[in-house]
Amino acid sequence: MLDLFDRFENEDKKNKKVICLGIEFDSEEKRREYFREELRKKLPELKKMEGFPIGEDDDIINLSDPPYYTACPNPWLNDFIYEWEREKKELEKQEKRNADFEVTEPYASDVSEGKNNPIYNAHSYHTKVPHPAIMRYILHYTQPGDIVFDGFAGTGMTGVAASLCGNPEPQQKILFERINSQTKWGERKAICSDLSPIASLINAIYNVSGEHRKYFYERALSKVNYLEKKYGWMYNTKHDDGSICKINYIVWSEVFLCPNCNSNLNFWENAVNGNDVLKEFNCPNCGSLLDKRKLEKKWITAYNEDSRKTTKILAYEPVFVNYKIGTKSYERPINIFDTQLIDRVNNLEIGILKQLNNSFDQGDKTREFFNKGINKLKDLYTKRTMILLSELFRIFETKEEKALFTATIVNLSKTARYKFKRSGNVPMSGTIYISSLIAESNVFNSIKSKIKAHKKAYQILGNNQKNINGINSATSLNNIKTDSIDYIFVDPPFGANLMYSELSSHWENWLNVKTNTTKEAIENRTQKKSKFDYQTLIQESFKEFYRILKPGKWMTIEFSNTSAAIWNSIQTAVQNTGFIVSNVASLDKKQGSYNAVMNPTSVKQDLVITCYKPSSTFDLKFQKNKNVLTGVWDFIAEHLKHLPIHIQKKKNTTEIIERSPRILFDRLISFYVTHNLPVPIDAADFQKGLRERFEERDGMFFTHEQLLSYEEKKKEFPEYVQASIFVASEQDGIYWLKLRLEKEKMNYQDIQPDWMQSLAAVRKGDTIPELMTILEENFLKDDEGRWYYPDPENLADLEKLRHRRLMREFELYLDAVNKPKAKKIKEVRVEALRAGFKECYQRKDFETIVKVAEIIPQNLLLEDEFLLQFYDIAMMKV
Repeated sequence: MLDLFDRFENEDKKNKKVICLGIEFDSEEKRREYFREELRKKLPELKKMEGFPIGEDDDIINLSDPPYYTACPNPWLNDFIYEWEREKKELEKQEKRNADFEVTEPYASDVSEGKNNPIYNAHSYHTKVPHPAIMRYILHYTQPGDIVFDGFAGTGMTGVAASLCGNPEPQQKILFERINSQTKWGERKAICSDLSPIASLINAIYNVSGEHRKYFYERALSKVNYLEKKYGWMYNTKHDDGSICKINYIVWSEVFLCPNCNSNLNFWENAVNGNDVLKEFNCPNCGSLLDKRKLEKKWITAYNEDSRKTTKILAYEPVFVNYKIGTKSYERPINIFDTQLIDRVNNLEIGILKQLNNSFDQGDKTREFFNKGINKLKDLYTKRTMILLSELFRIFETKEEKALFTATIVNLSKTARYKFKRSGNVPMSGTIYISSLIAESNVFNSIKSKIKAHKKAYQILGNNQKNINGINSATSLNNIKTDSIDYIFVDPPFGANLMYSELSSHWENWLNVKTNTTKEAIENRTQKKSKFDYQTLIQESFKEFYRILKPGKWMTIEFSNTSAAIWNSIQTAVQNTGFIVSNVASLDKKQGSYNAVMNPTSVKQDLVITCYKPSSTFDLKFQKNKNVLTGVWDFIAEHLKHLPIHIQKKKNTTEIIERSPRILFDRLISFYVTHNLPVPIDAADFQKGLRERFEERDGMFFTHEQLLSYEEKKKEFPEYVQASIFVASEQDGIYWLKLRLEKEKMNYQDIQPDWMQSLAAVRKGDTIPELMTILEENFLKDDEGRWYYPDPENLADLEKLRHRRLMREFELYLDAVNKPKAKKIKEVRVEALRAGFKECYQRKDFETIVKVAEIIPQNLLLEDEFLLQFYDIAMMKV
């Protein structure tokens, strides 16, 4: 067998000399050998870093392709950064980049990109952002040679996007230049890290090219063909005429026990009618009317020769086979030929790999494995599949071949559901589920299909990727120096939406290198991680992102939120670490996971937060004026400069919420709170100052130059559309009324019907005052009883009056806290809490903030970024 692959090894050795980090090597293989030995020497120090994976040194070294890819924290990141910074100078001499490059306006357009792309589809993963979507952001925020970072990189689509900016597909090039004629093409450099070993491996095959990619197709196919000649008989079956043909897949049905007579019930034979699963059916033995929930599981006791112990496994029986003759597929029930073949395979004594005895860890999702009697990796496969996968893994050596293997096994385990006439017998994405109808697919067909898929992906990528990646916890990026990254794009974990390490456990058991979950940023009962723990880990990560990003540069956060609490955890973490939010848009990936499709709280589109790290120039200026009002207006001037000037949707000019006085004031408070400074201005004086210093148009504020640009663009799209507002909180209600009463004066009876229609579900524990109360506290009434939006002078007086009323309500909560046995308050007025928390912060009364937070409904604290930020600061001070 070894002679079969000699020609590929010889071709590898013919490769020209390579230079890596200033060292010349005779071949890529020599480079790999040298840096693997260097990595081995560095492992003792690297093991001290957060996120170091669980695995033996040899397994980690063998999986690595250093210095570009390491299956542990990468110790060469700063060496590459130094080299890339030198290359920038050469690009500037060639006029391919500008030394004074600056981006002041965020990418504010909504993005929609499908997933039907060979790169995206080559290897499945729990969640991915299509690389063409990321390219739009990279092209906007960077120039050729810039260094892009992704600390939750997953399968490395950020690195792919950075590389393809230098070699775009023709159709993408035309599309992007149609959107922006000034698009500056050219490769960007990328550092992609993730906590997951399997994610980092997939990342590496997309982002680190080499001689193995060049011969991947021929080499992998020849290995598979070799094994098929040896073991192809395992997929033989007989057609009706007695001719031998090849199996596509066999369906296995779970066997249950009737709860009344204890007789065996084959699920397929009794509960399936054509392409439908029956809700109810009769026991063929006793005639009892049954449904699946009433059935009892049938367990079979098996002897494990390795452990010399008995184990229990669920009973399954093969029920029918799907096979092919030429290009036509046939189906029929299992016959004696098929069962004899299965028995023959089951009686084979072929040594299996040691990792097949790796056990699964208990978890929120892996609980499904244990419920179905699957304790070890080998329990997840039929004997036939286990033998063939063992043989394949033995001869697959390169990282490309290992990733081909992991891409294939997804659909070969007992998680693969039979889907009747629907295409593809695949697992349920985003969760772990073992069906009562399992499809055992032909290993050779599956892997050949994946070889073709990977070949297509590599053809698009080319053979020049040298991005850098490794396994790292985003909470500790000690291997990257401060102020060294030009742009960050991240797709962070989704709270309790996806249990990454658990969903990856079958892959990582094969690799023998597992995720260290200590710093895994998820909400998980088994790991005893709450929403607060999740937020803490995300905040630690963003703190590191802020440190490594250069001043004046941008970060884009793609996030699929399933709850207001998790969404606010992200926003609070962003602001608490020093970033300033500039824009929120949507990103439609056009395909959902199981949770996104079935969970009513899941959103169909991802949201994208754009934020920036203030420039060094602004920091110096603010430090001089932070204790006087000048600092307030320095911040607003700087922030307005970083906001979108004009957003167009469907040929309409659209409202920019970030330019509204309400949001500007919230951003100001967050900035001062983050810097542990008292807020030197109240809402009324702030609004008055805004109007004195900046230009207002359509309820939004601009600098003078920005207003000229806005007006010019609005001429092209004169129809103005305000954001659609549903009233789910008091703050929403005030804004809803402001939009109407600014246009015209209205009587209460004219307002009330529309108000009632606009009321949405209020958060549990929050109370919205009566419409009349909101009108009296925030608006004025003329002699004819018509309500209207006050002018700036009257608005300031109203704000002061409203603040006093809110503080009187907050004092009621203080009374409740100070009682000997403080009880939880079921309902509160969030605006009163906001006013009270801000007042306590100004007085540095952090203890009161914490005490009140402990008795109010916890969902309000988690779902309101304003309250959450004050609480986080207070907790650090108490």
